[in-house]
Formats: sequence, C-alpha cells, structure tokens
Amino acid sequence: MKKSRFLISGFAALSLATVSGCVTDPNTGERKISRTAIGGIGGAAAGALLGGLIGGKTGRIIGAVGGGAIGGVVGYRMDQQIKELKEQTAGSGVDVTEVDNGNAILVNLPDGVTFDVGSYTIKPAFRDTLDTVAGNLTQYPNSLIDVYGHTDSTGSESFNQNLSEQRARAVANYLTSRGVNSARIRWQGFGETTPIADNSTDYGRSRNRRVEIKIIPISQDEIDAAQNR
Repeated sequence: MKKSRFLISGFAALSLATVSGCVTDPNTGERKISRTAIGGIGGAAAGALLGGLIGGKTGRIIGAVGGGAIGGVVGYRMDQQIKELKEQTAGSGVDVTEVDNGNAILVNLPDGVTFDVGSYTIKPAFRDTLDTVAGNLTQYPNSLIDVYGHTDSTGSESFNQNLSEQRARAVANYLTSRGVNSARIRWQGFGETTPIADNSTDYGRSRNRRVEIKIIPISQDEIDAAQNR
C-alpha cells in the first residue's frame, strides 16, 4: 500500500513538473522538462535514474562536499554545460553526449589524439583541449567525475588492463593539476572488457581505445540526504 502511494505521488510530481517545470534546451531550442523540476521530486527518486558511480554515490557526495565541491541546481546549467563543452571541444575529436537517460554527461577522449600507441603519456598537442575541459569542470562544480580507461583486445588482458588504468589515472591527475577539485574525481580502468565497436576491424579497435570522463551532477537535495544518513 505504501508502495502504491509512493508511485502515485511520484507520478503526480512528474505531472506537475511537466506543467510548470519546462525549460528551453540551449542545444536544441526545444522545450522540455527541467532537470531541476525532476530533481525536486526527491533525491532518492532522482538518484535512482543515474547509472553506476565508482565507489557509491552517498560517500562520494559527502567526501566531495567536505573537499569543497558545491551542490546546486542542476536543470538548465547542465544543458548549458553540455552546449559549452561541445563548442569548446569542436574539431578536437572529443565527443560529448548525454548518458543515463539524460542525467549525466560523457566526454569521450579518442585514443589517437590523446595518447601514442601503447603509451599513457598525454600528447602535448592535446593538453590545450584537456585544459579547456578542466576549465569547464571548474566552472560547473556541482558534479562528481569518473574517469574510465578502455583498450581494444590487441595484446594480453593484463597489459590492456594496466594500460587502461594508467591512462585513466593520467587524465584524472591532469584534471586535478589544472584546478579540478580532487575530491570530485575517481578513476578506473576496464581494459578490453567494455568495447563499443567490433575489435575485428581497425576502425572498431580505434573506437574501443578511449578514455571517458563521466560528469554526474549532484543537487542540494542529494547533498542534504547524504549528510543526514
């Protein structure tokens, strides 16, 4: 019975958000439900929409707040952040997309322009682009940041795992060195285990060799809920 009441009230909140919580998406010019309105339904409900997060969300939020990360309104500012990231990285090979049903941002750093083959040293020519990404993350501090390293299936599993970890750590450390609060950042290597293309082709392997920066917005409601647990 309690579950039914929760579902009914949740749908009612969503209906209200549809009526009163619309914004214009700066990326498309279309009207849509504000993420702020969705967040107002409650931290637990909104949090359930988000995908995986290294180390768990509650502890990460508490640590990030203690380390100086700021929680605030997500809504339009997340749309604006996506728009700016796309404009700032245009022509660099970086791909910026929404993930987790539009509740997080994924910045895909391609292998060829980020690292030399088999190396985890960031190419000097790519540092300006990463500087821009770091500046954006500093400008929009109300988020947690995961950095994921991935490889193709060429070579041994252990080599690929180590390389993916080294590359993820290199990018995370670089962001920190450029002013992004380290309390917001975690990194992890996945080796060859999460391909996004066919490893039997050159094109597929080039797509699989990547580092991803996942930006997960946090709201004040989520901060309050985490601190009161």
